[in-house]
Amino acid sequence: MYKEVIKVTTILSIQQLNYAFPSSRTPVFTGLSMDIREGEFVSVIGSSGCGKSTLFKIIAGLLKPSGGQVILRGQSSAASRLGHIAYMPQQDLLLPWRTVLDNCLLPWELRRETGKEEAVQRIRGLLNRFGLSELEMAYPPELSGGMKQRVAFLRTLVSGGNLMLLDEPFGALDALTKRGMHRWLLELWGGLGKTVLFITHDLEEALLLSDRIYLMNGGSQPGLQELVVKLPRPRSYRINYDPQFIALREELERRLHESHLL
Repeated sequence: MYKEVIKVTTILSIQQLNYAFPSSRTPVFTGLSMDIREGEFVSVIGSSGCGKSTLFKIIAGLLKPSGGQVILRGQSSAASRLGHIAYMPQQDLLLPWRTVLDNCLLPWELRRETGKEEAVQRIRGLLNRFGLSELEMAYPPELSGGMKQRVAFLRTLVSGGNLMLLDEPFGALDALTKRGMHRWLLELWGGLGKTVLFITHDLEEALLLSDRIYLMNGGSQPGLQELVVKLPRPRSYRINYDPQFIALREELERRLHESHLL
Protein backbone atom coordinates (compact mmCIF):
# COMPACT_ATOMS: atom_id res chain seq x y z
CA MET A 1 0.00 0.00 0.00
CA TYR A 2 1.47 3.34 -1.07
CA LYS A 3 1.13 6.49 0.95
CA GLU A 4 0.44 9.66 -1.02
CA VAL A 5 3.28 12.16 -0.77
CA ILE A 6 2.17 15.80 -0.71
CA LYS A 7 4.82 18.16 -2.03
CA VAL A 8 5.23 21.34 0.00
CA THR A 9 6.69 24.24 -1.98
CA THR A 10 8.15 27.34 -0.35
CA ILE A 11 7.09 30.31 -2.47
CA LEU A 12 8.69 33.03 -0.29
CA SER A 13 11.67 32.88 2.06
CA ILE A 14 12.71 35.81 4.27
CA GLN A 15 16.13 35.42 5.88
CA GLN A 16 17.47 37.63 8.70
CA LEU A 17 15.83 40.75 7.30
CA ASN A 18 16.74 44.17 8.74
CA TYR A 19 15.50 47.63 7.88
CA ALA A 20 16.28 51.17 9.06
CA PHE A 21 15.29 54.42 7.41
CA PRO A 22 18.29 56.19 5.82
CA SER A 23 17.91 59.16 8.19
CA SER A 24 17.80 57.01 11.34
CA ARG A 25 20.16 54.62 13.10
CA THR A 26 17.31 53.02 14.99
CA PRO A 27 16.13 49.90 13.15
CA VAL A 28 12.48 49.53 12.21
CA PHE A 29 12.99 45.78 12.68
CA THR A 30 15.84 43.28 12.82
CA GLY A 31 16.40 39.57 12.27
CA LEU A 32 13.09 38.68 10.62
CA SER A 33 12.96 35.18 9.10
CA MET A 34 9.97 33.28 7.75
CA ASP A 35 9.06 30.78 5.04
CA ILE A 36 5.69 30.99 3.28
CA ARG A 37 4.46 27.85 1.57
CA GLU A 38 2.37 27.80 -1.57
CA GLY A 39 -1.36 27.98 -0.93
CA GLU A 40 -1.06 29.18 2.67
CA PHE A 41 -2.91 32.03 4.34
CA VAL A 42 -0.48 33.64 6.81
CA SER A 43 -1.22 36.64 9.03
CA VAL A 44 1.24 39.09 10.58
CA ILE A 45 0.28 40.76 13.88
CA GLY A 46 2.23 43.46 15.70
CA SER A 47 1.86 46.81 17.41
CA SER A 48 1.55 49.99 15.37
CA GLY A 49 4.94 51.17 14.12
CA CYS A 50 6.67 47.79 14.34
CA GLY A 51 7.21 47.76 10.56
CA LYS A 52 4.52 45.48 9.17
CA SER A 53 3.70 47.70 6.19
CA THR A 54 7.42 48.36 5.65
CA LEU A 55 7.97 44.59 5.53
CA PHE A 56 5.31 44.28 2.82
CA LYS A 57 6.90 47.06 0.78
CA ILE A 58 10.25 45.25 0.94
CA ILE A 59 8.65 41.96 -0.11
CA ALA A 60 6.94 43.72 -3.03
CA GLY A 61 10.27 45.21 -4.14
CA LEU A 62 9.31 48.82 -3.32
CA LEU A 63 11.95 49.24 -0.59
CA LYS A 64 15.48 47.90 -0.25
CA PRO A 65 16.30 46.14 3.06
CA SER A 66 19.28 47.22 5.15
CA GLY A 67 20.31 43.58 5.48
CA GLY A 68 19.13 40.03 4.88
CA GLN A 69 17.37 38.48 1.89
CA VAL A 70 13.92 38.11 0.39
CA ILE A 71 13.73 35.13 -1.96
CA LEU A 72 10.71 34.63 -4.20
CA ARG A 73 10.72 31.31 -6.06
CA GLY A 74 14.51 31.12 -5.86
CA GLN A 75 15.14 34.72 -6.99
CA SER A 76 16.51 37.28 -4.52
CA SER A 77 16.62 40.50 -6.57
CA ALA A 78 14.01 43.23 -5.99
CA ALA A 79 13.46 43.36 -9.76
CA SER A 80 12.30 39.73 -9.70
CA ARG A 81 9.54 40.73 -7.25
CA LEU A 82 8.52 44.18 -8.45
CA GLY A 83 5.29 43.86 -10.42
CA HIS A 84 5.10 40.09 -9.83
CA ILE A 85 3.43 40.23 -6.41
CA ALA A 86 -0.17 41.34 -5.95
CA TYR A 87 -0.10 44.08 -3.29
CA MET A 88 -3.18 45.69 -1.72
CA PRO A 89 -2.38 48.60 0.65
CA GLN A 90 -4.58 49.77 3.53
CA GLN A 91 -6.58 52.29 1.46
CA ASP A 92 -8.62 51.05 -1.51
CA LEU A 93 -7.02 53.73 -3.79
CA LEU A 94 -9.85 53.46 -6.31
CA LEU A 95 -9.91 56.33 -8.80
CA PRO A 96 -13.25 58.12 -8.22
CA TRP A 97 -13.55 59.30 -11.84
CA ARG A 98 -13.32 55.75 -13.24
CA THR A 99 -16.02 53.10 -13.21
CA VAL A 100 -15.58 49.80 -11.38
CA LEU A 101 -14.66 48.11 -14.67
CA ASP A 102 -12.16 50.82 -15.60
CA ASN A 103 -10.56 50.72 -12.14
CA CYS A 104 -10.08 46.96 -12.51
CA LEU A 105 -8.55 47.50 -15.97
CA LEU A 106 -5.68 49.57 -14.55
CA PRO A 107 -3.27 46.59 -14.13
CA TRP A 108 -3.91 45.62 -17.76
CA GLU A 109 -3.21 49.18 -18.92
CA LEU A 110 0.17 49.08 -17.19
CA ARG A 111 1.26 45.72 -18.62
CA ARG A 112 -0.91 44.97 -21.68
CA GLU A 113 0.08 41.30 -21.78
CA THR A 114 -3.20 40.31 -23.49
CA GLY A 115 -5.75 41.98 -25.74
CA LYS A 116 -8.15 44.41 -24.09
CA GLU A 117 -11.25 42.34 -24.88
CA GLU A 118 -9.69 39.28 -23.20
CA ALA A 119 -8.87 41.39 -20.14
CA VAL A 120 -12.41 42.80 -20.00
CA GLN A 121 -13.96 39.34 -20.24
CA ARG A 122 -11.75 38.06 -17.43
CA ILE A 123 -12.67 41.00 -15.22
CA ARG A 124 -16.38 40.55 -15.96
CA GLY A 125 -16.08 36.89 -14.94
CA LEU A 126 -14.48 37.93 -11.65
CA LEU A 127 -17.06 40.67 -11.10
CA ASN A 128 -19.74 38.01 -11.37
CA ARG A 129 -17.85 35.71 -9.00
CA PHE A 130 -17.38 38.56 -6.51
CA GLY A 131 -21.08 39.53 -6.63
CA LEU A 132 -20.30 42.82 -8.37
CA SER A 133 -21.57 42.25 -11.90
CA GLU A 134 -24.40 44.78 -11.53
CA LEU A 135 -21.91 47.46 -10.43
CA GLU A 136 -19.64 47.29 -13.49
CA MET A 137 -20.48 50.87 -14.57
CA ALA A 138 -20.80 52.33 -11.05
CA TYR A 139 -18.29 54.85 -9.68
CA PRO A 140 -16.49 54.41 -6.31
CA PRO A 141 -18.43 57.21 -4.52
CA GLU A 142 -21.60 55.20 -5.22
CA LEU A 143 -20.26 52.09 -3.43
CA SER A 144 -20.40 51.03 0.22
CA GLY A 145 -17.16 50.45 2.14
CA GLY A 146 -17.43 46.68 1.74
CA MET A 147 -18.08 46.95 -2.00
CA LYS A 148 -15.08 49.24 -2.44
CA GLN A 149 -12.88 46.68 -0.71
CA ARG A 150 -14.21 43.91 -2.96
CA VAL A 151 -13.38 45.99 -6.03
CA ALA A 152 -9.91 46.80 -4.66
CA PHE A 153 -9.34 43.10 -3.94
CA LEU A 154 -10.45 42.19 -7.46
CA ARG A 155 -8.09 44.77 -8.96
CA THR A 156 -5.26 43.35 -6.84
CA LEU A 157 -6.09 39.85 -8.05
CA VAL A 158 -6.09 41.00 -11.69
CA SER A 159 -2.60 42.46 -11.25
CA GLY A 160 -1.29 38.89 -11.27
CA GLY A 161 1.09 36.84 -9.19
CA ASN A 162 0.35 33.82 -7.00
CA LEU A 163 1.41 35.71 -3.88
CA MET A 164 -0.95 38.36 -2.49
CA LEU A 165 0.01 40.92 0.16
CA LEU A 166 -3.06 42.32 1.92
CA ASP A 167 -2.31 45.18 4.33
CA GLU A 168 -5.25 45.51 6.76
CA PRO A 169 -7.83 45.42 3.95
CA PHE A 170 -10.77 45.42 6.40
CA GLY A 171 -9.31 47.74 9.06
CA ALA A 172 -11.51 50.73 8.19
CA LEU A 173 -14.79 48.79 8.02
CA ASP A 174 -17.41 48.65 10.74
CA ALA A 175 -17.82 45.40 12.68
CA LEU A 176 -20.87 44.11 10.76
CA THR A 177 -19.37 44.89 7.34
CA LYS A 178 -16.08 43.30 8.40
CA ARG A 179 -17.86 40.11 9.46
CA GLY A 180 -19.54 39.93 6.06
CA MET A 181 -16.17 40.41 4.34
CA HIS A 182 -14.71 37.55 6.40
CA ARG A 183 -17.46 35.20 5.23
CA TRP A 184 -16.96 36.38 1.65
CA LEU A 185 -13.17 35.90 1.74
CA LEU A 186 -13.40 32.46 3.37
CA GLU A 187 -15.77 31.29 0.63
CA LEU A 188 -13.65 32.84 -2.12
CA TRP A 189 -10.08 32.11 -1.08
CA GLY A 190 -10.29 28.32 -1.28
CA GLY A 191 -11.07 28.49 -5.00
CA LEU A 192 -8.49 31.13 -5.94
CA GLY A 193 -5.35 29.02 -5.49
CA LYS A 194 -3.45 32.01 -4.11
CA THR A 195 -0.91 32.37 -1.31
CA VAL A 196 -1.82 35.22 1.05
CA LEU A 197 0.20 37.30 3.51
CA PHE A 198 -2.21 39.36 5.59
CA ILE A 199 -1.62 42.19 8.07
CA THR A 200 -4.20 42.68 10.80
CA HIS A 201 -4.66 43.99 14.35
CA ASP A 202 -7.80 41.87 14.82
CA LEU A 203 -6.97 38.65 16.69
CA GLU A 204 -10.21 36.86 15.80
CA GLU A 205 -9.77 37.86 12.15
CA ALA A 206 -6.27 36.36 12.12
CA LEU A 207 -7.40 33.10 13.72
CA LEU A 208 -10.47 32.78 11.52
CA LEU A 209 -8.60 33.25 8.23
CA SER A 210 -5.08 31.93 8.80
CA ASP A 211 -3.10 28.71 8.64
CA ARG A 212 -0.28 30.36 10.61
CA ILE A 213 0.20 33.66 12.45
CA TYR A 214 3.47 35.54 12.97
CA LEU A 215 3.85 37.92 15.91
CA MET A 216 6.19 40.73 14.89
CA ASN A 217 8.43 42.79 17.15
CA GLY A 218 9.78 46.14 16.08
CA GLY A 219 13.02 47.99 16.82
CA SER A 220 16.10 46.10 17.98
CA GLN A 221 14.11 43.20 19.47
CA PRO A 222 14.72 40.54 16.82
CA GLY A 223 12.65 37.85 15.26
CA LEU A 224 9.13 36.60 14.79
CA GLN A 225 7.04 34.23 16.87
CA GLU A 226 4.92 31.68 15.03
CA LEU A 227 1.53 30.29 16.01
CA VAL A 228 0.11 27.43 13.96
CA VAL A 229 -3.69 27.63 13.64
CA LYS A 230 -4.79 24.01 13.78
CA LEU A 231 -8.41 24.55 12.84
CA PRO A 232 -10.14 22.50 10.14
CA ARG A 233 -11.05 23.95 6.75
CA PRO A 234 -13.43 24.97 5.29
CA ARG A 235 -14.24 27.42 8.09
CA SER A 236 -17.27 29.49 8.92
CA TYR A 237 -17.75 32.33 11.39
CA ARG A 238 -19.42 29.85 13.78
CA ILE A 239 -15.97 28.44 14.56
CA ASN A 240 -15.39 31.53 16.75
CA TYR A 241 -17.42 29.77 19.45
CA ASP A 242 -15.54 26.47 19.21
CA PRO A 243 -13.48 25.60 22.35
CA GLN A 244 -10.39 25.03 20.17
CA PHE A 245 -10.75 28.52 18.68
CA ILE A 246 -11.17 30.06 22.15
CA ALA A 247 -8.06 28.21 23.39
CA LEU A 248 -6.04 29.49 20.42
CA ARG A 249 -7.18 33.05 21.11
CA GLU A 250 -6.08 32.72 24.74
CA GLU A 251 -2.69 31.40 23.58
CA LEU A 252 -2.32 34.25 21.10
CA GLU A 253 -3.22 36.85 23.75
CA ARG A 254 -0.75 35.27 26.18
CA ARG A 255 2.09 35.45 23.65
CA LEU A 256 1.25 39.03 22.74
CA HIS A 257 1.18 40.01 26.43
CA GLU A 258 4.51 38.30 27.12
CA SER A 259 6.02 40.09 24.12
CA HIS A 260 4.60 43.41 25.36
CA LEU A 261 2.59 43.71 22.12
CA LEU A 262 -0.75 43.77 23.91
